[in-house]
Amino acid sequence: MTDLVFETAAVIERDSIRMACLRAVRELNLPDWFIAAGFVRNAIWDHLHDLPMTPLNDIDVVYFDPHDCSLATEAHYVALLQQQLPHFNWEVKNQARMHIKHQHQAYQNSADAISRWVEIPTCVGVRLIADNSLIFTAAYGLEHNWSLHVSINPHYPRPAIYQQRIQDKNWQVLWPNLMIMTAD
Repeated sequence: MTDLVFETAAVIERDSIRMACLRAVRELNLPDWFIAAGFVRNAIWDHLHDLPMTPLNDIDVVYFDPHDCSLATEAHYVALLQQQLPHFNWEVKNQARMHIKHQHQAYQNSADAISRWVEIPTCVGVRLIADNSLIFTAAYGLEHNWSLHVSINPHYPRPAIYQQRIQDKNWQVLWPNLMIMTAD
């Protein structure tokens, strides 16, 4: 385990809310699942800014099931999570169908899908396995998150979308030490 994976695991394991979320999703027994994006990214940024947990706009749960791409199935999983932890805005998406929305080639699995998201620090996910250890996906490593660098994903080269997200999310207000790289 690399030092940054170890450090990230420690940050998440100290957060009782994030651990409760991970346990709730694990109970669903989804195929190839992760809680991704801000769930991991924000935890690191909060830690580096000595902040308590900043509110999560949503909790992005991704899984990969090419045999059932039904929106009704996703809604069912959202309802189950809402029953367990109703104070959160759960977003559950089967990545076996999401490539169509983003005009990408078909994803191979959840990690592949996460690796295609807009900003490199967002391309991260975590899963809680049966022995209560954490498994991470981070196609570009965790260095961007820990160095507070935000840059466009080279596999999602859409500068207008990147710039709009940076503006809309207003991350530098919450985390003023972030270094936002321009999308060239």
